[in-house]
Amino acid sequence: MSQDDVIKKLVQQYEYYQPQEVLAKVRERNQQLTIGIPKETNQDEFRVALRPESVRLLVANGHEVVIETGAGEKCKYTDHEYSDAGAQIKYSSKEVFQSEIVLKVAPPTLKELGEMQSKKTLISTLHLANVTPEYLHAINRKKIMAIAYEMLEDKEGGLPVVRSMSEIAGSTVMLIAAEYLSSANEGQGIILGGITGVAPTNVVVLGSGTVGEYAARTALGLGASVKVFDSSVPMLRRIKYNLLQPHLFTSIFDLGTLKTALEEADVVIGAIRPENGRTPSVVTEEMVSRMKPNSVIIDVSIDYGGCIETSETTSHHKPTYKKYDVIHYCVPNIPSRVARTATNALSNIFAPLLLRAGELGSIEEMVFADMGFAKGVYSYQGGITNQHLSKKFNMRFKNIGLIAAAKQGM
Repeated sequence: MSQDDVIKKLVQQYEYYQPQEVLAKVRERNQQLTIGIPKETNQDEFRVALRPESVRLLVANGHEVVIETGAGEKCKYTDHEYSDAGAQIKYSSKEVFQSEIVLKVAPPTLKELGEMQSKKTLISTLHLANVTPEYLHAINRKKIMAIAYEMLEDKEGGLPVVRSMSEIAGSTVMLIAAEYLSSANEGQGIILGGITGVAPTNVVVLGSGTVGEYAARTALGLGASVKVFDSSVPMLRRIKYNLLQPHLFTSIFDLGTLKTALEEADVVIGAIRPENGRTPSVVTEEMVSRMKPNSVIIDVSIDYGGCIETSETTSHHKPTYKKYDVIHYCVPNIPSRVARTATNALSNIFAPLLLRAGELGSIEEMVFADMGFAKGVYSYQGGITNQHLSKKFNMRFKNIGLIAAAKQGM
């Protein structure tokens, strides 16, 4: 055997024992999402899930947005603006509900759920206090992945949608109070705030969360005298620190102090945070009966049952009633009064989430990559993944955390 043959044989043997390169399977990313935005059918819902600028951003990143005609008209966004942004305008809600992802503000009706395709994604609010077994069974039958956006958490463990809508509600309630204190609305005929030589308006805020903080901030800015009540001393300390108002009065729910404050109040804002889907009632009917004639109660907590015993749900079309000669405003979904501002706030949250889902490959991959996002999932592959709903309706519980861990280990 020649020297060249020996060298050739050695080279062949060397190549045989070398590790061979094999292309690893790579998860598909930057997938196109098809997002459907239907027109809201609830007469008190004026918001839309995305503004035209957010649609433009999604379309520019390769996604498809399908929107029902007139979806933005209540917050003054036209079909033309959405079309110019790259959205496809559809004249049938059924076409929109057949999208891969249905993004809407209010929970869909049973009829709307019937128009959705199986194994698609629904992103909307849930309203824990109002959810029914029929609604959950309809979602489970179609194995829809249902996400309640008010339960989504950010990296710090906060609730970005709740925080944003609460800021709007807290700021808006004082403007509503000003309307109903006026003589034009048969109120006391007093200004909300105060002027030189005239005693300021007395405002009582029940709850020191985000709604309570922004309500107190707005009232103090107008010159009112504000008293904030809460069951948590750390929360009261936080609001005192955030507002930096030495004259802001804070108190725990001491019965005697609360009764006196209510008797002197011109405006009472109910902003108690819900516990297990329901708000505790802290003001009795007897307390309301001792309030000033034509004073104003705005129960923001009515979304979760209300924190004032005399509260009854009203609507944007008929917002008030009187009981014991006290004006009650108990409209759920106060941010819908300022629909354009609220739509912009929702868009600031939804657009980045959808862009990230596209980068990861799908909403499902987003759920398994981001446990804060997964906190919003309440139904997955025909099972309830929210423990509160599972216990309330005695339905089988699926732990989304365990599902995510199993997926990541595959």
